[in-house]
Amino acid sequence: MTAESGKPAALSTEGEGRPSFASPAAEGGWHLVVRVQPGAKKSEFAGVQEGRLRIRLAAPAVENKANKALTAFVAKALGLRATKVTLLSGETGRQKRLLVQTAEEPHWGRLLS
Repeated sequence: MTAESGKPAALSTEGEGRPSFASPAAEGGWHLVVRVQPGAKKSEFAGVQEGRLRIRLAAPAVENKANKALTAFVAKALGLRATKVTLLSGETGRQKRLLVQTAEEPHWGRLLS
């Protein structure tokens, strides 16, 4: 929590309750910047570090398995179909950029708990 706002530190002042890792996309929807750790014991959200949402994935980083697991995991957490979350960049790295296709702003608290 920050002293001045009383809100969790991961939430920025960009929008009411909008975290630092999320921003409106020009093409509609939302961009998310994430850092992924594949091959973890279980898939889970691991907080925010350097403005990126940290995600641990049980899927290994081979044959695109971790990327597919990432989009499905984020979509499920936000209550969306897997096809509504797309990997825009970072296919072979740990730092990735996602597009969440939804008209309304998602409930970001689902990704921070």
